Amino acid sequence: MFVVTTPVTANVLLRGQLAFLRECGFDITLISSPGPELERVANRERVAVIGIPIAREIEPRADVISLARLARVVRKLEPDIVNASTAKAGLLGSMAAAFAGVPIRIYLQRGLRAETARGVKRHVLATAERAASACAHRVICVSESLRRVLIDERLAPATKCAVLGAGSSNGIDLDRFARTAERMREAEELRRTLKIPADAPVIGFIGRPVEDKGIAELLDAFELVASGLPAVRLLFIGGGFGDYAVPSAIVRRLQRTHIVEVGRVDEPAPYYAMMDVLAFPSHREGMPNSPLEAAASGVPTVGTRATGVVDAVLDGKTGLLVDTGDARGLAAALSRYLTDPVLRANHGRAARLRATSLFAREAVWACWRDEYVRLLRANGLPLPEPEQMAKSALT
Repeated sequence: MFVVTTPVTANVLLRGQLAFLRECGFDITLISSPGPELERVANRERVAVIGIPIAREIEPRADVISLARLARVVRKLEPDIVNASTAKAGLLGSMAAAFAGVPIRIYLQRGLRAETARGVKRHVLATAERAASACAHRVICVSESLRRVLIDERLAPATKCAVLGAGSSNGIDLDRFARTAERMREAEELRRTLKIPADAPVIGFIGRPVEDKGIAELLDAFELVASGLPAVRLLFIGGGFGDYAVPSAIVRRLQRTHIVEVGRVDEPAPYYAMMDVLAFPSHREGMPNSPLEAAASGVPTVGTRATGVVDAVLDGKTGLLVDTGDARGLAAALSRYLTDPVLRANHGRAARLRATSLFAREAVWACWRDEYVRLLRANGLPLPEPEQMAKSALT
């Protein structure tokens, strides 16, 4: 049983993995808040889904109701394994699994909201993390730097914390983001549609339009870059992620000349193919997808020395890292790539090679399959059908 807060998470961050595990012989049920994307996942992955409203923010009354509903479902289905992730579903799903006595309880830590929170909210979020970790048998972290933060902040015991492979929860579809001739034709057509000149350098950004993504620094840095490179464009893809909306103050700044704002896109691959460099000034991450997707497209990333980002980008090899909140440093690194095509190409190639060797989705899925099988065996529980396992390995 997988438990996540929103159907967006299920649709994006579990894409392909559920079908893979089903083909390996596992019986999969997915729980998240209801929505059309949940049904899309059910049809695409061919797994059972259950819609239970789960609020993203702290809402005590709604949270108690969600917990009760989750507990009833878990008791009814009696899963061998519960994998709960994202902040609220991670807490409520882990608690429901513990109440029901599920033999294998995994809290998948995708990113620590408490890391950048302040005051009472930070304390509440940290307490929730400790509770989720206490209810779980294993705390699987999507990156090594995230694992270290959880341990250092005493949010989870080191004995429970682990990283599978090189990290990431779902890996990257390398073929999807490869710069094929067809993909480049799509990118050229997009340029024309978005009225971006063929010779204009493009800085890309893909992410949720929230403060933690460093959007304010990004816009400050773009102004600095544009002052020296007037033809540059900023391709901003940041709207429509779940129930997030771009804040009004950011909307006004996005109306500046040479900023091309695009809402949420279903297929980001041709947008990466348009980019010369990805800007990723995030303040905190688990293991961010955007730099890995850019890497699969042969695009270097300028990121920050933040949790998770340091695992996705190798400074001076597959991208450049600057201090968190440093708009001038961000501008300088972006300008360096835009004015040095040899460096840009070298780091782009290295990024693609690293993504291929460490983050291919099939390898990440196999790590999860092997972990589930190991835990089932250790607990004396039935294993998936060997014939289906063999068939999955061959494909």
